[in-house]
Amino acid sequence: MHNKISIKEKVGYGLGDAASSMFWKIFSMYLMFFYTDVFGLAPAVVGTMFLITRIWDSCFDPLVGIIADRTKTRWGKFRPYLLWTAIPFAVIGVLTFYTPDFDEKGKIIYAYITYSLMMMVYSIINVPYASLLGVLSSDRKERTTLSSYRMVFAFAGSLLALWLIEPLVNYFGGNMNSEKGWLYTIIIFGIITTFFFWGCFFLTKERVQPISDEKTDLKEDLRDLWKNKPWWILLGAGIGALIFNSIRDGAAVYYFKYYVSNTVNYSFNLFGETFAMTPTSLYLVLGQAANIIGVIAATPIANRIGKKNTFLGAMSLAAILSVIFYFFGKEEVLLIMIFQVLISICAGCIFPLIWSMYADSADYSEWKQGRRATGLVFSASSMSQKFGWTIGGAATGWLLAYYGFQANIEQTAVTQNGIQLMLSILPALAAVISVLFIVFYPLTEKKLQIIEQELNSKRNLTN
Repeated sequence: MHNKISIKEKVGYGLGDAASSMFWKIFSMYLMFFYTDVFGLAPAVVGTMFLITRIWDSCFDPLVGIIADRTKTRWGKFRPYLLWTAIPFAVIGVLTFYTPDFDEKGKIIYAYITYSLMMMVYSIINVPYASLLGVLSSDRKERTTLSSYRMVFAFAGSLLALWLIEPLVNYFGGNMNSEKGWLYTIIIFGIITTFFFWGCFFLTKERVQPISDEKTDLKEDLRDLWKNKPWWILLGAGIGALIFNSIRDGAAVYYFKYYVSNTVNYSFNLFGETFAMTPTSLYLVLGQAANIIGVIAATPIANRIGKKNTFLGAMSLAAILSVIFYFFGKEEVLLIMIFQVLISICAGCIFPLIWSMYADSADYSEWKQGRRATGLVFSASSMSQKFGWTIGGAATGWLLAYYGFQANIEQTAVTQNGIQLMLSILPALAAVISVLFIVFYPLTEKKLQIIEQELNSKRNLTN
């Protein structure tokens, strides 16, 4: 049973991650900066908030997966969440970037509430979206292609967000009212994400059914997950990869504002208006464009040498290049941009592979245990993503505080060196951790072919 997916449906599936990634990238690149330099919180306070709220949110993901696995509608298990949650996702996103006229304590409480709600609604829409990959097709190569489409659209959505966010904030708020600029900018992105999620809902179809319709309880599902060795290995590798990305992302804006000169602007026209792009924006946009190159390269490379070897090679090279990045001076902007492109190509290769490998681990569990819990597997995988982001995001705030960062003043040499480390050596260590985990990943291409053939035979007998 080989489910060939049309280009239209692949594009539709990609729209879902384009929507999620717009907010994800804004959070990872700008939220720490927004809270410290616009909202007015201390970096250590923000780091602690990220840790507390994201730990709860990470634990919330499996609950969403469990509920999604047991959802039955005429649209399927997972697609309905794209329809139902798109508007709440946008509204709470806007509230997260609203700056109320509160004192410091009031602002901290407001930030905790809105950010916690945002992460929860992100889980409610993104866990079912991720799980959708496991039921669109049973063909492992089609899944890798779908995952590549997903990542291309994800990075394209991120690219659009990073290209427009600073120009839009400056356009709406100018130099005098950055709070207004951020609010209006996020409203625009909220409207875009709503239509993208709805597009994903209308253009996709759930096909893969479990071998048996026998109902299983939560205890059995969790026991199957506990025995799923490939999933545990991917959990560790995914956490390492997300720490790598989140520390680099979280420190990038500070790197240019407080270490590299951020005064030269690059202008472009949009809808008859002239917008200025700072070196920060250029750096981030180049990174997203390079991510797309990595995503596109991942599928043909993986088809030739396997997913595991592709992951190993890309993450190892990213670690080496990140170490070299540390030695660039603030005046070596061209080298900084070149290495941003090279590192981002490597990082772009990783994520279509790891989500495709999660789908393979769901097949492995069904093959071994005779039961399928796609939502639980993918929600637990999303949990690992959140844990990696949690550790990296909290570490960013704590490291800034440790190195003596204070917002909107000239930084000391110690602080500047700390920010350099956060773009280079520290992410490289996380990349090495990811590599060490994936070395032990047992699902070779030959093993996956056997699993796919046996599962398809069983499905054909029961359908």
